[in-house]
Amino acid sequence: MSHLLQISDLSISFDHAPPVVDSLSIDVREGETLALVGESGSGKSVSALSVLRLLDERHASYPSGEVYFRGEDMLRASDKRLRQIRGRQISMIFQEPMTSLNPLHTVEKQIGETLALHKGMRGPEARNRCLELLELVGIQNPESRLGSYPHQLSGGQKQRVMIAMALANEPDLLIADEPTTALDVTVQKQVLELLRELQRKLGMAILLITHDLTIVRRYADRVAVMERGKLVEYADTQALFNSPRHPYTRKLLDAEPPKAPSTIAEGGEQLLEVTDLDVRFTTRKSLFGKVKAFFHAVQSASFSLERGETLGIVGESGSGKTTIGHALLKLTASTGSFKLGGEELANLTQKEFRPWRRRIQIVFQDPFGSLSPRMSIAEIVREGLEIHDPDNHESHDQKVIQALEDVGLDPEARHRYPHEFSGGQRQRIAIARALVLQPDLIILDEPTSALDRTVQKQVIELLRDIQARYGLSYIFISHDLAVVRALSHKLLVLQHGKIVEYGAAAEIFQTPQASYTRELLNAAFFYQNTTTTN
Repeated sequence: MSHLLQISDLSISFDHAPPVVDSLSIDVREGETLALVGESGSGKSVSALSVLRLLDERHASYPSGEVYFRGEDMLRASDKRLRQIRGRQISMIFQEPMTSLNPLHTVEKQIGETLALHKGMRGPEARNRCLELLELVGIQNPESRLGSYPHQLSGGQKQRVMIAMALANEPDLLIADEPTTALDVTVQKQVLELLRELQRKLGMAILLITHDLTIVRRYADRVAVMERGKLVEYADTQALFNSPRHPYTRKLLDAEPPKAPSTIAEGGEQLLEVTDLDVRFTTRKSLFGKVKAFFHAVQSASFSLERGETLGIVGESGSGKTTIGHALLKLTASTGSFKLGGEELANLTQKEFRPWRRRIQIVFQDPFGSLSPRMSIAEIVREGLEIHDPDNHESHDQKVIQALEDVGLDPEARHRYPHEFSGGQRQRIAIARALVLQPDLIILDEPTSALDRTVQKQVIELLRDIQARYGLSYIFISHDLAVVRALSHKLLVLQHGKIVEYGAAAEIFQTPQASYTRELLNAAFFYQNTTTTN
């Protein structure tokens, strides 16, 4: 098998600082999948971006090394030559499809742009090719999606559009940077199976960048493990999983979430009771404002939660998971009843509900997006205290320090800003912001989806520790069923806004009753205890 891509002794530095990638040597062979794995900051994405010289060359430099694609020196290629290669011979799927797709252009225009640039396709010919590509990546009713903008697509659909764009010119090498991050388990499986099927059909090679070793085990031929910019292990997939040599590789393999949550006493105090919660979004109104069509996001949801207990809510994108959380915070209009500590909150006005907000807090999915870049960590964590406890200003700093200590952060770091922290640290800051008000209930909306497995495990242990210490209740919204299993005492399964299964988490994981639940579990644990079949 010949070498398609060869990276030899590559070092990458920014602004003449010590290298972030140090003497990396790997190769990708024709038609194979090479997985590049490691924690955030290990240099995976930076190494991949260097192949196409996509790093900002005002700041990035290459103190040593070579990158050859089909024998051509990529580090010394002209800009014109690089433009010919990008998107045609080497394509890339970026980690976050929402920020990678242009929000002002339709799906057809974005796919058509790469076809026009590299193949000169325009008009009906380009439109037909766009339809063919959307069909290839499994988009339902592709004709109806050509005129859609990115915000009108689900996470899975946006990722599929990114794949369609990357495959438009049938590249020899596809660089897939975390192609399944934040996707539902069923969509994740579909995307990975799709990539493997297209790989076989087109004969292309794939450089797969991921932090999820369960995916690597199933789909990669070989694995390169990076730690702090250095290659620490490089082996065939089966050999690496059966007998990892480096301590860091063993650490990654051992970073699976626990199989069950901490035990709690039965018959505890009822904290939250939700009855017939219903959420509808208007999609069309008449000229005079009368509702003519609506989307039924949540339909008659009823559940309860005890003090110190965790309720996991799972389901695919668009099933209503986050909508339930927003309805309980009165961020979304709803009907039905929800009581906290026996007090009915559903009928309160926004002004009447405001004092209750300190008792119900939320941690959002994207910690970087939810933390203001202009505020220091102390200001971010203290903001809720200034709103809900303005009369005790002198105690605020001590409460901020305590909250940061509770989440395992050095209080001295409180004068720094969000961009100075890693993803895991930013998530701890978001948890501290919710914790500082000493709430009864924290809604956790996909808090670990974009984190490495090792950091995920740390955050899970942190949440369990805080729950045990303060008797907190959690509503844990996630598509990652391994993480849900580690934290949840109860499980609620949603499909198209309806509850299809609800009960003790251990029982549902062991013997699911609904066919949809079985489908989710099969997709979630499909990769476990399997070896590569490529």
